[in-house]
Amino acid sequence: MTALTFSVGVLCALIGPPGAGKSTFARRYFKPTEIISSDFCRALVADDENDQSATGDAFEVLHLIVDKRLARGRLTVIDATNLRNPDRARLLDRARHWKCPTTAVIFDVPLATVQAQNAGRTRVVPAHVVAEFHGLLPTVDQLHDEGWDAVHLFSTLTRRSRTGR
Repeated sequence: MTALTFSVGVLCALIGPPGAGKSTFARRYFKPTEIISSDFCRALVADDENDQSATGDAFEVLHLIVDKRLARGRLTVIDATNLRNPDRARLLDRARHWKCPTTAVIFDVPLATVQAQNAGRTRVVPAHVVAEFHGLLPTVDQLHDEGWDAVHLFSTLTRRSRTGR
């Protein structure tokens, strides 16, 4: 990946609404073992990544995996919406516990694009939910204030990747 590189042991949170391209980005730039997906964890505990009733259990599993990877100094990429401050605070807490650097990638994709991408997915999230989640996107300054070591905008990363800078 030319625009974004990670050292060993980084916790990276992908932040954005459903349909913003987080999972596609993760699959393109990271090994499958580096990506901890809330959807995958939901499927692990309920045999169905769409089963929202399994979300609590899924995040228990996700955080357990995060702890095990960070304890070993492994790059750990969290593929979830990560739009709510308490969710991000828990990730920051785990990274601090293991003395790992943190990076956040904000998927600053226009709502119309997110809605179009969401409509083309196998698992379509209701449009009003996507719009609500899009409105929760934090700013770069917010994330720095929360304590993230590095914050990147997806739009900037993809533009750099295309131009090779």
